[in-house]
Amino acid sequence: MKIKSFNVLPNLPDSLKALDELSTNMWFTWNWDAILMFVSIDEDLWHRSHRNPKWILGTLQPERLDALSKTPEFLGRLAEIKKKYDDYMARKDTWFAKNVNEQDKDMLVAYFSMEYGIGEGLPIYSGGLGMLSGDHLKSSSDLGMPLVGVGLLYRKGYVQQVLNRDNWQVERYPENDWYNMPVQIVKDPSGKPLRVEVDLAGEKVQIGVWKVPVGRTSLFLLDTNLAENSPAARTITEQLYGGDRENRIRQEIVLGIGGHRALAAMGLEPTVYHVNEGHSAFLLFERIRHMMKSRGLSFAEAREVVWASSAFTTHTPVMAGNEYFDFELVRKYFENYVKEIDLSFPEFLEIGKEERDSMGFCMTVVAMRLCAFLNGVSLLHRDVSRDMWRKLWPELPRYEIPIEGITNGVHTCSWISHEHHALYSKALAGGQNGVPDSCDWPRLNDIDEGEFWETHLARKHKLVALVRERLTRQHQRLGADRSVLDEVGKVLNPEHLTIGFARRFATYKRATLFMRDLERLLELVTDEKMPVQFVFAGKAHQADTNGKEFIKQVAKLSLDPRFKNRIIFVEDYNMNVARYMVQGVDVWLNNPIRPLEASGTSGMKAAINGVMNLSVLDGWWPEGYSPDVGWAIGGSESYHSDEERDYVESESIYNLIKKAVAPLYYDRDAQGLPRGWIKMMKACVQKLVPHFNTNRMVREYHEKFYSHAHRSFKKFADNARVAELAAWRARLEENWPRVKVVLDHFKPEMEVHSGAKFPVSALVWLGELKPEDVDVQLYTGVAGDEGFRDGRPLSMAHDTRMGDAYVYRGELPCYRSGRHDIAVRVVGKHPDAVNVLMPLHLKWSEE
Repeated sequence: MKIKSFNVLPNLPDSLKALDELSTNMWFTWNWDAILMFVSIDEDLWHRSHRNPKWILGTLQPERLDALSKTPEFLGRLAEIKKKYDDYMARKDTWFAKNVNEQDKDMLVAYFSMEYGIGEGLPIYSGGLGMLSGDHLKSSSDLGMPLVGVGLLYRKGYVQQVLNRDNWQVERYPENDWYNMPVQIVKDPSGKPLRVEVDLAGEKVQIGVWKVPVGRTSLFLLDTNLAENSPAARTITEQLYGGDRENRIRQEIVLGIGGHRALAAMGLEPTVYHVNEGHSAFLLFERIRHMMKSRGLSFAEAREVVWASSAFTTHTPVMAGNEYFDFELVRKYFENYVKEIDLSFPEFLEIGKEERDSMGFCMTVVAMRLCAFLNGVSLLHRDVSRDMWRKLWPELPRYEIPIEGITNGVHTCSWISHEHHALYSKALAGGQNGVPDSCDWPRLNDIDEGEFWETHLARKHKLVALVRERLTRQHQRLGADRSVLDEVGKVLNPEHLTIGFARRFATYKRATLFMRDLERLLELVTDEKMPVQFVFAGKAHQADTNGKEFIKQVAKLSLDPRFKNRIIFVEDYNMNVARYMVQGVDVWLNNPIRPLEASGTSGMKAAINGVMNLSVLDGWWPEGYSPDVGWAIGGSESYHSDEERDYVESESIYNLIKKAVAPLYYDRDAQGLPRGWIKMMKACVQKLVPHFNTNRMVREYHEKFYSHAHRSFKKFADNARVAELAAWRARLEENWPRVKVVLDHFKPEMEVHSGAKFPVSALVWLGELKPEDVDVQLYTGVAGDEGFRDGRPLSMAHDTRMGDAYVYRGELPCYRSGRHDIAVRVVGKHPDAVNVLMPLHLKWSEE
């Protein structure tokens, strides 16, 4: 049967035409005036549409549109919001415009990610990676950062969670109706839908491109569900993280290689590429191929340009979480491709191997080898990543491994309640940038404590209402009788201390840790003077049976008569549920196994709304924690066993709640206000929100990565300069086995006092290298069994030649008392190398 399709557009009256643009730019998702306006059009449709105003406008009855077009109050409101939007889009004095150097004005960053959490009406996200990617785009828009995002357009949206009668998670995958979502088909100059092509094991697959306006930035989504593709190819972009290993590599080829080709086809020429997690790392090979073809560079030369202008962020603190592909699967899809970049297939595989005998092609290793700028997503995660990947930098002290720490943040205006936003805007924000950048945070203390508390209680009541509504729908679906539904209307008491836990139900996050001692838990929830209640939400990956078992245990406990109404599991966790929870609970619980939480951002979202964290010192919390802003579960100690760890940390949770958290919450003055609690809430907002936001994070990426990568890209527009750098690198590679260094006649005085300096010399053999090709460094610090634990390098000066050796001299400063260990090392040196430790050429003194 041949079916033809066509698209029908909403027929808006002239006075409502502004709604069309406001509904198709995701700017509305972080602007409460716009959100409340769309809610006022039809609140029921707003919720049914999953907060998608474009769908609302296409569904609204003509009579309602006609009535709105004749309502002066609504038209006035629409005009105000449209002016606010137009002013935002036209603004020239953004942070980027005011703060960057002239040489950076033509920067364009291409940001690649497998998922984006921008709004519920665009369900192309799964968890924290997507939330971060969406917030990265939003803050780039707010700051005026010239950045575009690239991702995939999934036919089936974010998985919907249903609990069956046994409390087991069942997944549903609703199909996305893209013609009623805030996306636009990208067209070529002839007006036809744009197409780019990738070769997938001999099959030519066409890729369409859709555009999502995100404020001043754009997100481009790639789509293989096209009539001209085979049925198998059409399913590539069917589902986020769906399918088998072969479909995963096909998705990642479409994202990386197809994404680069799509940008080129649209005439966009990024100067910086940001690989957000390893899924899109194939784009680095495509950049190399493109430069070899367009500029006539060799592989080695093109690699220098790509390496110097690419950044990579790793989000995974466990080896198993990194993407590996079987060598034969890689061969199937890349054996022909590698010929276009003048590599043999074994040479190509070496780029993805951590070690020569590695059993898989690792996308993280590819990104680390082909990007000069690397980072983890918290300072602790930086250290964990350096330990995980130190085999890529053998013999380099851990603290010198070139993986930076750029701690994640959250987009403040996307996660703040509109009540808190109004309060902060009125009391703290005096500038054009609004919340958070124009807020005078110390003035938070001037906000009346009663008003601050009432703002929090307003959100708490809304959370309770949401939970009761969702539980009612869940029980109705399961055929509950009237008595059960009446009982649901009593769950949670807004006056009680409420602790929230909502996140992906991965087992390392230990959602069931609070249940370890049910008697102690029962004491907390039934305490007549200081009762505690818990609200849980979250989804497990469809293939994670253990995670689903955790959900079952929590949901089952919520039905236990002893805990009834005091422990609640909310079905079908999504962005909206997350927003209500971080805005409405009193305490945010986080108890992963340390150090398996790379960053975590839900606690940052809670802090915006004055919700304190009760958390293990993992991810971002070691940077954020102090006793006046929240509570720490345990410390940084190691345990003898998992059993001991879980016992100690569960006891810590019970003890903290009983002896610290609950007493502070229930300590009320004559007016019924918990003054001590409110003081802590204010400190939490004051100290955490100004730093743990994506505006700060994006600025940090610009200052540490983007600006340097952009300048390198422009510098390497000169082919001769690139060729010279690649030739230097080849000389290092050829001669490095012949490089040798020895410490020459090092005999300090019997007594050396701090502040003293004494001469040190070294003999260095360089093969065919010249002294200007290397940096000979005197290294001083404290060494252990595995080398230096801390130290610093001091460059030595070439003095003379002695036979085949070069003589280098330097001075050793004794900057502190106590033991000093020294060695001499040789590393490569070139004025155009972004980082001489990548790739690593290092030789330590042998004697």
